[in-house]
Amino acid sequence: MTTTTITSRTGGHRAAGRKGAGHGSGPAPDRKNWGSTALAIFFLAVMLFPVYWMVNASLQPNGTTLETSWLPLKPDFTGYATAISEQGGNLGTSLVISLGSVALSLAIAAPAAYALAYFKVRGAGIVLFAILISQMIPGIVVANALYTAYNDLGLLNSIPGLILADSAHGIPFAILIIRAFMNGMPASVIEAARVDGAGHLRAFWSIVLPLSRNSLITAGLFTFLFAWSDFLFALTLTTTEAVRPVTLGIFQYIGAYVNDWSSVMATAVLASIPAIVLLVAAQKYIAAGTTGGAVK
Repeated sequence: MTTTTITSRTGGHRAAGRKGAGHGSGPAPDRKNWGSTALAIFFLAVMLFPVYWMVNASLQPNGTTLETSWLPLKPDFTGYATAISEQGGNLGTSLVISLGSVALSLAIAAPAAYALAYFKVRGAGIVLFAILISQMIPGIVVANALYTAYNDLGLLNSIPGLILADSAHGIPFAILIIRAFMNGMPASVIEAARVDGAGHLRAFWSIVLPLSRNSLITAGLFTFLFAWSDFLFALTLTTTEAVRPVTLGIFQYIGAYVNDWSSVMATAVLASIPAIVLLVAAQKYIAAGTTGGAVK
């Protein structure tokens, strides 16, 4: 009886001692993680500073950037009113061109990617190599060639002409993104649809396209961003004020309002909003679309 009591007390003391020793030896905070976080915040602040200064300058009442304060203590929205009245039509033109380019690019790139991914097309490797080469051609070369063709076809100073030009640049990239994603899809899904009697068109429309949503959103977003920020085609293929995207509008706006930078910066802020909204809204789809074809 006594021996049992002594043993239990001894074991209890040992267990308590081990528990107390383990409680005092917790992991020390990693100072490297704090240093990496601080360095990342610093670089992020440096990269985002131009965006902040653009917004800050757009809210200044004097319209200049030489004596701009660090904080818009007395924000003035006169620049935004001027930008909307002067550049509102150009923003609408850019939106129509960008959406049209996305629709045309996906309408051509999706079937082409499906054919290159699932059909045994002779010379598919050569086609893919040609698509890669087309991405290396300088834009000014394409713009000059399009100017001659558009002049003969009557497509200068027209929204369809700019849609075709921006789509021609976005289609190759869209084909590469969508095809890489489709290559990672299991072929048994399409084979099951074919066994059930679905044709190639039905399988493509009902099976492949819904499963390729992430890659379609990714390709469409990049096409939209390119068309929205395009300046070279807009400068080359438009010679009048009948059709003027916002990028060309800002370029010509600077010459007319060089002493009123608040209006120029306000226009730049308004032109940045659609891209920011789309990037934030489609962030998860972009991550899934760009990595979907990495592992099969």
